[in-house]
Amino acid sequence: MATSTLRHTTRGALAAIVAAFALILGAGTASADLSPTQLRTTTDSYLFNQSLNTFISTRNARPYATQLDWSSDGCSNSPDNPFGFNFVKACYRHDFGYRNYKKQGRFNETTRLSIDNKFKSDLYTICNGNWACNRTADVYYQAVRTFGGGS
Repeated sequence: MATSTLRHTTRGALAAIVAAFALILGAGTASADLSPTQLRTTTDSYLFNQSLNTFISTRNARPYATQLDWSSDGCSNSPDNPFGFNFVKACYRHDFGYRNYKKQGRFNETTRLSIDNKFKSDLYTICNGNWACNRTADVYYQAVRTFGGGS
């Protein structure tokens, strides 16, 4: 019985080591440069497919930092936390969209509208149904529609 327990423990430890090694190797390959097509697909995935919280985790990890622009000035000339509503995460993703679409030569009125609409959706996610927050989000959205998009 003791030998069986020892084998089971050894197999578990070996599996953990192999899993950790695979994660390390995976992390190492993630820093390889993406092709232009992969870069566009990755940008779109981060911008449009990830939840806002997952995007923030991705942003904190800064993958493909030599190819993607992760910089942000928060909510630009507007407060990051108007009336106590913390909009800065939505502003981070909005900046990511504008900066990377411009960098990749894909920024136009159609893509700008898509990025701005994602911004509004992110703001509403932050608001979680709060009426006053949603109205504040509407003002932020109108501001980016009116003043956003400059180079």
